[in-house]
Amino acid sequence: MQQQLSKPARWTGRVLSGIVILFMVTDALFKFLITPEAVEATAQLGYEQHHFIPMGVLALTCTLLYAIPRTAILGAVLMSAYYGGAIATHFRVDNPLFSHMLFPVYLAVLMWGGLWLRDRTLQQVFPFKTTN
Repeated sequence: MQQQLSKPARWTGRVLSGIVILFMVTDALFKFLITPEAVEATAQLGYEQHHFIPMGVLALTCTLLYAIPRTAILGAVLMSAYYGGAIATHFRVDNPLFSHMLFPVYLAVLMWGGLWLRDRTLQQVFPFKTTN
C-alpha cells in the first residue's frame, strides 16, 4: 500500500508547479499577442515574427499537459525539451550564463521539483536515498 503524500509536500509541489505554469502561460500569451516588446526580444534571439505562433502553441501545449495530473510527466518531459531549445538559443547568441542561459534550468528544477513533491509514483522512480 502506498503511503499518502503529506499535505505540506503536496501544497509545496502545487505552488512550485503553479509558478512554472503561470510563467509558461504568460510566455505563450505574449507570443500569441505579438507585442512590439516580444518581437524585439525574440528578434535578438534570431527568431522572426512568423515563428511566434508555433512557439506559442508548443509552449502552451506542453504547459497544459504538465498542468493536467494524468499527463503531467509527459508535459514535464516535453517542457524539458522546450527548455533545452531555449538554453541552446541563449548559448548561440552569447547571452549571460546565470541570468539567461540557466533561466530555463531554474524553471526545469521548479517544474520537476513541484511534480516530484506532488506525485508519489515519481518519488518511487527517483527516491531520495538516506544514509543509515
